[in-house]
Amino acid sequence: MGGMNLLLHLVIFSAFGDVLGLVVGASLSAMFILGDSSVNCGYNHLYSFLDESALLYRCDGSQTSFLPDLLAEKMGLPEIPPFYGQNGTIEGLLGGLNFGSSPATIMNTGKLGFQSLNQQLRQASETLQLLQLQLGQDKAQQMINSSLFYLSFGKDDYVELFLHDISGLRHRFGAKGFAQVLVNQITRVIKDLYYANVRKIIYMGLGPLGCAPRTVWENSNSTAEINGGKCIDWINEMIIEYNAIVSSSVVDMGMELRDAQIIFCDVYKGMMDIINNPRRYGFENVHSACCGIGRYGGMVGCVSKEVACEEPSTHVWWDFYNPTKAVNTLLAHSIWFGQPLFDICLPISIQQLTSM
Repeated sequence: MGGMNLLLHLVIFSAFGDVLGLVVGASLSAMFILGDSSVNCGYNHLYSFLDESALLYRCDGSQTSFLPDLLAEKMGLPEIPPFYGQNGTIEGLLGGLNFGSSPATIMNTGKLGFQSLNQQLRQASETLQLLQLQLGQDKAQQMINSSLFYLSFGKDDYVELFLHDISGLRHRFGAKGFAQVLVNQITRVIKDLYYANVRKIIYMGLGPLGCAPRTVWENSNSTAEINGGKCIDWINEMIIEYNAIVSSSVVDMGMELRDAQIIFCDVYKGMMDIINNPRRYGFENVHSACCGIGRYGGMVGCVSKEVACEEPSTHVWWDFYNPTKAVNTLLAHSIWFGQPLFDICLPISIQQLTSM
């Protein structure tokens, strides 16, 4: 019954969102996306070739959709093209670009196949300069002011750099120190965007990596029960601390930077509500990947369509670390409308932001 009620809610939300998006979207000219594997499934083919656990079947549009793409639909924006797939025309830039790459980290690692936040910022800055050259200073500034910049980083920093501790970063910084290093970089980049006339910014917090299938499989001897679902408490506590630090910094910057609208969205809070109350939202499996092999689907990645489960919409997790389309759809509705997952974004909703 709970699943049927949720489905009815989503149908109503979707219909209302489509109509509202046509109105609200008029005040929003474009969306520019910077991020890691939470916003983009590819473009680092070398990394996928080198990584034996690569999630090669990530881009199946019927089963996976990224949050910014779902939000763009609600805002009445066209599909956001990838930076590396643009056609080189000014028309191809006017709706926005997705600079995201997988994997991508906040920290500059120098590792083969890894892209950094700084690299994506440079690409975005060059794009804004191109807009100024092509449109003229006044029109370009007007467009940039009314564009939304969506940032989603940190997952690959924790998964690739901290948890596996290949470079000794966990020993060097500790959990709180590592979080502060990441947040310092984020705040610098947000300020750089502001000084480039960007005024609407969304920063997405991290989801519950301690509940992700790969994490649980790697730490299967130290799991703790959470409402019947296996999650690694110490990892989730670390993510909560990171989200708290970045949330505080983002809100403070919104007050410090004149006429800027900066929002933090707590993906962890939303996903944990789903994981702790799966039947309320129509889910059945909260800890196993729909597409993966081995215990929890966390041993070998999503290497082909045949590996995927028959009913992805009943799973919280699609692959090692990424939620299913059903979860992202629910998160997108909640980020936009403020329900059924309440109070995910602060200090205002995305709907309010886009109308300013």
